[in-house]
Amino acid sequence: MKYKIEKNTVQETLIIPLYARKMCSELFPNLYRDETSARLIDRIDYDFTKVAQKSESFMQKFGFLEVGVRQNDLAFEVRDYLKTHPNASVVNLGCGLDNTGRHCDNGTCKIYNLDFPDVIAVRNELLPVGAREKNIPCDLNNTEWFEKIDASDGAVFFASGVFYYFRNEQVKSLVRAMAKAFPSCRLVLDSAGKTAVKMIAKTWIKQAKIKDVNAFFYVSDAEKELSKWGKNINVSSRGYMLGYSDLKYKSVGTFFRLLAKLGDNIMKMKIVRLDFKN
Repeated sequence: MKYKIEKNTVQETLIIPLYARKMCSELFPNLYRDETSARLIDRIDYDFTKVAQKSESFMQKFGFLEVGVRQNDLAFEVRDYLKTHPNASVVNLGCGLDNTGRHCDNGTCKIYNLDFPDVIAVRNELLPVGAREKNIPCDLNNTEWFEKIDASDGAVFFASGVFYYFRNEQVKSLVRAMAKAFPSCRLVLDSAGKTAVKMIAKTWIKQAKIKDVNAFFYVSDAEKELSKWGKNINVSSRGYMLGYSDLKYKSVGTFFRLLAKLGDNIMKMKIVRLDFKN
């Protein structure tokens, strides 16, 4: 039996990123693989016609590439942390139907997936928790969820395409609180400059039917701007598109690599790592 996703609901916002991960797997299989996304789409009762029609454009295909590259980057940082903290908690902030936590499972880590209650309700149906895994319904801005995370062996938090919909002060407040509550832990997120975030507002947000977003989080220089948030926060960053891979795959092509370079350098697209000091 398929799980029905109603139009114009919070649950519908899951469709665009899920479909993007599926398409990236199909278009760029040497770069990114997410078999879970295709399996989930087959289990969802939703009219994908309009989404599929828009997927044929050149820029939309580049958008799919962006999504896959971002997931690879974040997974790299999670696995890097687990090398020195094998029993740590892996915490997916604003998880949707993303399965990165399990993809990074080393057999001993703990996995937490956090999102709004309506989203977690869908996730519980389509992605029941596995070993050492918990789905937690919450509002990320309400820090009561801190108490539900076991960080006794360390924790690596990651947010994929989440903080763009927060105000700068909300992100700053949350990060400061996390740095205090989770010393020796790590937060990894994607960010972009003001121009890029405006483009996100006109494309992804519109397609995902996300409403009432009046302000967006953007960063021009992560090290300079975010280091001011606290002396107990060490900030580093890499290019979002080319910081972890040169993208020299036949399926990607020269023009997509040029766009990737423009994205990192002109649009200030970055993967930002925040290491919380003791």
